[in-house]
Amino acid sequence: MSYNNILVDYNNNITVITINRPNKLNALNRETIQELHEAFDEADEDKDTKVIIVTGSGEKAFVAGADISEFAHFDVKKGKKLAKKGQELLFDFVENLSTPVIAAINGFALGGGLELAMAAHFRVASDNAKMGLPEVSLGVIPGYGGTQRLPQLVGKGRAMEMITTAGMIDAQTALNYGLVNHVTTQEELILLAQKIATKIARNSSVAIGAAIEAVNANYEEGVNGFDVEIEAFGNCFGTKDFKEGTSAFLAKRQANFPGE
Repeated sequence: MSYNNILVDYNNNITVITINRPNKLNALNRETIQELHEAFDEADEDKDTKVIIVTGSGEKAFVAGADISEFAHFDVKKGKKLAKKGQELLFDFVENLSTPVIAAINGFALGGGLELAMAAHFRVASDNAKMGLPEVSLGVIPGYGGTQRLPQLVGKGRAMEMITTAGMIDAQTALNYGLVNHVTTQEELILLAQKIATKIARNSSVAIGAAIEAVNANYEEGVNGFDVEIEAFGNCFGTKDFKEGTSAFLAKRQANFPGE
């Protein structure tokens, strides 16, 4: 499938999705959000893809935010629709994929860009990265899950400070906060993400999908995450991956998971 605003590359069980609007600092417009949805969906359905990496083109930005020119004239009704559709189409969608998603943050990750990175299952950053949710400086609040995911990742107090000051934090601060897992040079960013992805790809994709579901359940209102874990744990015993994994362990050999 061809896209106008993103690039998709597959190699060795890893699909890399690159947001490619460098003249707009990779800002998210409606077309880009739709294309990202389609690319993530296609990669998740691809049995050969074990890990997805999402990043931005160029050296300046992962995603510098949403494309403000598209919604500056919106009224209340349109604003609510924008947030609801965006969350369903991309941000919640990414968070709940069964294929793990790594956000490789190069440069600015602001507003919708940071919200996209936070929707990924975890994040790595280049040492020149800057992250923030500056929406209140525009008279609006984060609308793509930022007010919910940021406190989950860094704690309520730090999230409140970041959101209300509209300020940016650097990569080292993001690492100290637990917002990103690793910081490296810009040149080595994708290599690091690929190295981690390769480790993930060796394991059972079925079990990983179940683990993602169980971890996410902890953050769903009205859902008992322990019950979800018990159910998912039991279901693993009926998979071919479980048979292969335990047989390989007992035989002291490398497992070759069928992904079933």
